[in-house]
Order: sequence, then structure tokens, then C-alpha cells
Amino acid sequence: MDDHALVRHGLALVIKANRPDIAVHEAGTLAEGLRVARSAGNLSAVLYDLTLADSSGLPGLTAMMKAVGRTPVIVVSGQTDSNTMSQCIMAGARGYLPKGSQADVLDHALALVLAGGIYAPAIPASNVGDPQPYAILGELTSRQRDVLRLLMAGRSNKEIARALGVLEGTIKVHLRSIMMKLKVRNRTHLAIVAAQAGVSAD
Repeated sequence: MDDHALVRHGLALVIKANRPDIAVHEAGTLAEGLRVARSAGNLSAVLYDLTLADSSGLPGLTAMMKAVGRTPVIVVSGQTDSNTMSQCIMAGARGYLPKGSQADVLDHALALVLAGGIYAPAIPASNVGDPQPYAILGELTSRQRDVLRLLMAGRSNKEIARALGVLEGTIKVHLRSIMMKLKVRNRTHLAIVAAQAGVSAD
């Protein structure tokens, strides 16, 4: 969804080029997007512009997420400040993609979100209000970094434990330690900080 037709068509072309089996529906307003969501049936994902002619900011995003239920919503926006990104993801968006991103970044973000992960772009240190959490990422142990990467890929504690060959309780201990170091409140907040610091699921 975007109120500029050229942007919508460009996004559609990129998606179809990389995923020819996916049907792409376009909408230029929130009202139109809600109609498409109701009529299209099962959607794989929604790309949502924060600034539409009939809606702006979090209220419209919240309305769209409510309409599509468990379907992941990725915000596509010209706003690139960390506060806006964090607000959107904390509100329930599964990704945040600046409009200036390259085509391969869109495909990577879409793949990550469809796999159950959260995508947010890395933010340059000069744009980060409190750089301390980002510096601490470098102080994590190698096992903690493994846990964090699998978390970014959307894995559950049980799946992370299986992948690393340890008990699920061990993963919980690692996550508590990581959250304490980064001073975050929950898994979603942790994923935001990690994504913005450049941690990827790869």
C-alpha cells in the first residue's frame, strides 16, 4: 500500500521479479487497502506506507494489522528515524523498510518476515540516541550471538535449543542474560535493538 502509484508499481515489479508465483494486490489508501484485505482472502504479507491520504502514522497501521490478523505487516516509509521504526515494530509490525532501500533488501526483508522473523534496518551510530546497547552487542559470547541470530530468524526457544544441541532451559538463561546486558524488556524489543545494530539472521 502506497499513495504514489509509481512507488506501488515499482514494489510490485520487484516482488514479481523475485517471486513470480506471488499475486500482488495494490492499494493507494487505507480504505482501499482494507477492502483489498477483505476480498483477497489469505494474504502472505502486507507492505504498508505510514503516510496515506486518508491515514497517517500508527492509527492507520494499527487498523490494517487488526484487519489482516496474523498476516505480517511490513512498514515501507520515507521516515528513517529509530523512534518511528521502534514504535511501529513495538505496535506489531513485523518489519520496517525505508523507501530508499535497494531491491535485494526488499526481498531479504520479505523472506525474513515470511519465515517468522523481524526486519529493521541497521542505524548508523551517529543516528542512535543511546549507543550503549549497540556497543554491548560486541561483548556477547559467541553462543549468545548464535542464540540472537536464531531469534532474529524467528525461531522459538525450543527450535533454537534443537539447532544448538542444548536444553531449552539453557536458551532461556542465555536470553535473560542478553536482555539484561542490552537493557531490553522482551523478545520483540530485543529483536528491534539487534536488527537496528546490524545483527542479521544469516
